[in-house]
Amino acid sequence: MKKIIEGPAYVLGNNIDTDQIIPADKLMYSLSDPEEKKFYGQFALSGVPDAQSGLPKGQMSFVNEGEFSSPYKIIVGGNNFGCGSSREHAPACLEIAGVEAVVAESFARIFYRNSIDGGFFIPFETEVSVYQEIETDDILRIDVEKGTLENKTKNKTYNLKPLGDVADIIEAGDIFQYAKKAGLIKT
Repeated sequence: MKKIIEGPAYVLGNNIDTDQIIPADKLMYSLSDPEEKKFYGQFALSGVPDAQSGLPKGQMSFVNEGEFSSPYKIIVGGNNFGCGSSREHAPACLEIAGVEAVVAESFARIFYRNSIDGGFFIPFETEVSVYQEIETDDILRIDVEKGTLENKTKNKTYNLKPLGDVADIIEAGDIFQYAKKAGLIKT
């Protein structure tokens, strides 16, 4: 697990659902085939309406056309991030696109657990509406151990909620690696 996550922010609003994260019509690729898997990165957040993207009109999208990864390493959202269906393709496509952390006020529980259990990225929760204060392209720095989010562009720091019991799973890499390490399953 990285101790510091740093990069530009991509800001979204409330209730970003799994169909916005990866539209159902893009679920035709295999996650186990490396040549097909990359397309999930290309279509990450392609279902988010322009009005919710946090980008000024005409600015680049989350993933540039024809590319498979995004320049944005940290997504910032509001309440209920990842609501909708329980498919693991939603957090997987964000990881494939290069996302290392999502910071939101709250997550849909199944999306939160899929993110952690699959080792896709770290979902951090906040007490305040940081999505209303941070702008897309602000440079953010997350100190995982200290539990802080620093907006380097605006010189402001926020506290993140503690990861709690899931920190061990994140540290191990995913739920299966954690179970092996803890002796819960045989290798």
